[in-house]
Amino acid sequence: MENSTTTTTRKIWNFKETEKLESAPNLTIRIVLDKLRSCLDTADTRPVIPLCLADPSAFPCFRTTPIAEDAIVDAVRSAKFNCYSPTVGILPARRAVAEYLSQDLPYKLSPDDIYLTSGCIQAIEVLLSALARPNANILLPTPGFLFYEARAAFTHIEMRHFNLLPDKEWEVDLNAVESLADENTVAIVIINPGNPCGNVYTDQHLKKVAETARKLGILVISDEVYAHLTFGSRPFVPMGVFGSIAPVITLGSISKMWIVPGWRLGWLVTNDPNGILKEHGVIDSITGYLNISSDPATFIQGAIPQILKNTKDDFFSKIVNMLREDADFCYERIKDIPCITCPSKPQGSMFVMVQLHLNLLEDIEDDLDFCAKLAREESMIILPGVAVGLKNWLRITFACEPSYLEDGFQRLNAFYKRHAKKQEATV
Repeated sequence: MENSTTTTTRKIWNFKETEKLESAPNLTIRIVLDKLRSCLDTADTRPVIPLCLADPSAFPCFRTTPIAEDAIVDAVRSAKFNCYSPTVGILPARRAVAEYLSQDLPYKLSPDDIYLTSGCIQAIEVLLSALARPNANILLPTPGFLFYEARAAFTHIEMRHFNLLPDKEWEVDLNAVESLADENTVAIVIINPGNPCGNVYTDQHLKKVAETARKLGILVISDEVYAHLTFGSRPFVPMGVFGSIAPVITLGSISKMWIVPGWRLGWLVTNDPNGILKEHGVIDSITGYLNISSDPATFIQGAIPQILKNTKDDFFSKIVNMLREDADFCYERIKDIPCITCPSKPQGSMFVMVQLHLNLLEDIEDDLDFCAKLAREESMIILPGVAVGLKNWLRITFACEPSYLEDGFQRLNAFYKRHAKKQEATV
């Protein structure tokens, strides 16, 4: 008898890849950055200049406050937070977040309005999963943060894109929003302060967004992970201020303000004094999804009250001042490189969007080709606009050591001169 281990009959297995997971990563920044890192020349001994990620924690000048570090140590040593967490988060942490966010609102949030998540990424995952239903669609900004697209694709929510207007400091094109929406539209996403544009919306514009959402019968998802990281003439205004006009769900975290993205503590907040979200079952959907999802580490939650209450204003002032100086430097140096232009000076977050002028360059096909060759020739990584939905633009991160910015723009200028069309190079 033939041994079963040597049979030539091929076994038919019942499992295979999930198509949704095969396609979803193509919509994320990570896969683009992996491709660019593979272009780096290993023979180049210069340090890599990473003006591509929103993670300044790698640079000593952006270290978090010792108060936050001590809060983590205290939480661990207390032995009070070695347990499982409730799915919505532990009450002291939710109460602390409610009190912290209520400082900027015309009404008081309750701990019941707060849902703690493993960073803002999980908050997006929870919310889009809660809103998914047959034929639902969501309005997303271009350019934007493409994790929304990845999650929408995975949950079968149709994506409809509206433009942000570069000549109006990246305001929402509200006329386009109205033309895109229909009876199956569930929400509009805004990101303020802006990723990837570095813009900060005025309270007048945010009110118009809320009024448009009310007219269309949709909720506003306000991604405020860069809240208060503003350094221009416009102060940060939370979208929740207008929660009485239309229901607002705010997404945020301690990642950027405290320079600790790896701590993975975020929140989903319902700003809905009229109770519309509860009436229409959205609250039940959120809690239902959290019941089958993971929680942020309990000891991080245990540290949150101390972190939010005890961090001094001078820590935030230092961070904002560094970002202001870096943004100013970046904006001025962009002017020295003819192949890129910046439509408006960044006023918040950690980024600036610049338009790439391919007509001034030789042998560069598009923004991805530009960034791949820049990585290979100059050991410098910046993000192509296609990774945030805007082809032939670039997103430059300026939250890094000043010496890296100085070196980076020297390399960028050298790259331009090497690839400039001859008539431009001789001007």
